[in-house]
Amino acid sequence: MSESAPTRPLLNLDALFDNPVFAGGFGLASLGAVLAFARRGAISTVGLIRRRMLVNVEISRQDPSYPWILAWLSQPREQTSFLARRLTRINKLSVTTTTSVTANGPTRASFFLQPGYGRHVIKYKHAYIVVSREKQATAKTNTGEPHETVELTTLYAHRHIFEDVFTEARALALQAHEGKTVVYSVRNFDWVPLGEPRRKRPLGSVILDEGVKERIVDDAKDFLARRQWYVDRGIPYRRGYLLYGPPGSGKSSFIQALAGELDFSVAMVNLSEIGVTDDKLAFLLTKLPERTILLLEDADSAFINRRKREADGYSGGTVTFSGLLNALDGLSAGEERIAFLTTNHIELLDPALIRPGRVDLMVHIGGATRYQAAQMWDRFYGDVDVDGAYRERFLKRLDELELFGEAKEGQPVTRTSTAAIQGLFLFNKNDMDGAISMAEGLIPPKLEAEQ
Repeated sequence: MSESAPTRPLLNLDALFDNPVFAGGFGLASLGAVLAFARRGAISTVGLIRRRMLVNVEISRQDPSYPWILAWLSQPREQTSFLARRLTRINKLSVTTTTSVTANGPTRASFFLQPGYGRHVIKYKHAYIVVSREKQATAKTNTGEPHETVELTTLYAHRHIFEDVFTEARALALQAHEGKTVVYSVRNFDWVPLGEPRRKRPLGSVILDEGVKERIVDDAKDFLARRQWYVDRGIPYRRGYLLYGPPGSGKSSFIQALAGELDFSVAMVNLSEIGVTDDKLAFLLTKLPERTILLLEDADSAFINRRKREADGYSGGTVTFSGLLNALDGLSAGEERIAFLTTNHIELLDPALIRPGRVDLMVHIGGATRYQAAQMWDRFYGDVDVDGAYRERFLKRLDELELFGEAKEGQPVTRTSTAAIQGLFLFNKNDMDGAISMAEGLIPPKLEAEQ
């Protein structure tokens, strides 16, 4: 019987590792794996340390505090230490330019420098803050404007410094608007300031008929003082006013003066403007800036467009009647809001609009009365017409022209406007005799033709 042949191993490991090609490749692969593992571990360790030691605050451009922070970052800061002066030097800036027309005519430009896109370091009090301003790849679908963010990073131990940052930025924004009224208008689906903030208009500069101005001001102040009263009774905390009367009677001027008196802003929407639809108005009301009077002009235009929404969602080029009602007391109406509606044609308004809860106070602001003419004369010429002799001559001339008729249905009848009287006085700034002699020009041409 023959002996069986010895079995041969399938793989000679010693020979394999003795092979220089294999050994070198295995060594490199092992080294690469170790380095990759070490890199991953280092990244994880750094990330853990970062999460433990640093804190971030991200501010989106859609947040109201975004412009406050940019303005705060633009403030000069005196650094005493050598390290602080070198680390906190901002070399990349962006500029925002605003223009306005001065009283003498030429255009005045204001340049606002702020940190540009990228990373910056600032020192605030005892903390260093890394500022990262970035423009995102995404954009608003309705405007195409890219999203932006500002991220503030500091040590976790200094995290409480952010409260001071936002408080100081807010105070800086209020200081910049102190003594001024911000007027917002609609741009696409956003509220944007209409030029630079305007100097607050004194209530005394708006001359309404006797008692009218005081009635509205007292009512608005009473409303603002009774917030808890509304809450306790489950009543929506909002107030609606309707000012109606002919053009040039001072409706819009009074609202601007009231905003200054209450320290509010004004957000204007012209309801007759093409493109201001129901959905757009409802969306804008959800984003109404705080402490802002909502001004809806030309309310009667909504009654012209009573067209119902069609299957494709189209409801006309302007706000509809139902859209206006929803804006006043629907889900989008919001709370803590003062709204003013103005119209030149109250006869076109529907009773459903002017019921309490939508319009709480209706006030007629009509043409100029004898009382208003006298008050306006004193405002323009009171410093030179001390004894009022010229004022009496002026009022007598207006009586001769029969500009003021007998009251009908509780409303005085007039043939001129306060805007026309103001125009007369502006043309004769230093000439009282000229204002009296030109008083006949206060009669509108149409009425002159009818005489």
